[in-house]
Amino acid sequence: MKPVDFAYERPRKIAAALAMLECDDISAKVLAGGQSLGPMLNMRLVQPDVLIDITGIAELKRVEDGADMLTLGACITHADIEDERVPDVTRGALPRVASAIAYRAVRNRGTIGGSLTHADPAADWVSSLAAIGAQVVIASTKSTRTIPVEDYMADVLESALQPGEMLEAVKLPKLSGAARWGYFKACRKVGEFAHAIGAVLYDPDRSVCRAVLGAIERKPIVLADASALFGGRPADGLVKTFNAGLADSKLQDAGVSDPIARRFHVAALRRAIAMSEAA
Repeated sequence: MKPVDFAYERPRKIAAALAMLECDDISAKVLAGGQSLGPMLNMRLVQPDVLIDITGIAELKRVEDGADMLTLGACITHADIEDERVPDVTRGALPRVASAIAYRAVRNRGTIGGSLTHADPAADWVSSLAAIGAQVVIASTKSTRTIPVEDYMADVLESALQPGEMLEAVKLPKLSGAARWGYFKACRKVGEFAHAIGAVLYDPDRSVCRAVLGAIERKPIVLADASALFGGRPADGLVKTFNAGLADSKLQDAGVSDPIARRFHVAALRRAIAMSEAA
């Protein structure tokens, strides 16, 4: 199949793009990398009146290095992160995640903002950015708001964007030198979306202990304070103190009823924990 007819706009400023999104009498879709939107257009799963191409907006490719946070524009690509064309404040964590997203051709065009907005629970950024405590900046013509990544995914393929809003940037916390990080995704072959994701961050210098169970056909399970997973004693060693039974109960609470699926996801988290201590 091919897309329905639509108008095409390529604004040069965020304000111009937001003004187009604010029009109530037209259906608009934002195009960044197009790696998810392109197939959806071809299959007519989305049928916009106008396609707003934001790749010409320099502000969406900006990099701002602050005291505690690194801000990346929404159009920064996976390859930009993989190749460290932007500063790495995660001690190698996010470049490793980026390098395993799909294939290089996809990483060259796919964007961090586009992936988050597509809100596929099996996608890498949804879980990995939640694990490190990243935030997103959402803009409209009237205001700007900042929310945690885990709140940006409202449901499967549904973001928290309101009419007239657009994701403008992602804010990454700077990890300390003592931080330990692990991320594991189970795939049948390279390039596939994950069937199970486990992610963990332990940063004692910042009093942070977070864990994520992802790719569960709904929003990832994000434990902003995951110390209970480790008996309240993560400093004694994450592998040694990991409570697999508690992780399993979190999955049950989220509605994952299949015991085999739960074991699969707990195993992914266990692998991520082991990676964090091997780093």
